Amino acid sequence: MNTSPERDPAAARFAVLQMVRLSGALLALGGVLIITGKVAWLPRLPEAAGYVLIAAGLVDFFVAPLLLARRWKSRP
Repeated sequence: MNTSPERDPAAARFAVLQMVRLSGALLALGGVLIITGKVAWLPRLPEAAGYVLIAAGLVDFFVAPLLLARRWKSRP
């Protein structure tokens, strides 16, 4: 059992990857809400802003974790 105060870097990286995916999903959801315009508490924004948010969210959800994992991959 590891009793050192240091944390496992793999666990921290995993948490970062999950937060990146969550932020991408929330961006895409925000874009959908803007496009539909059915949310009263959300300010009325142009429909194009919704499409931009959806695109950014999809990139953040699918591409960013792959790039981070590739960058963090340990060398054999």
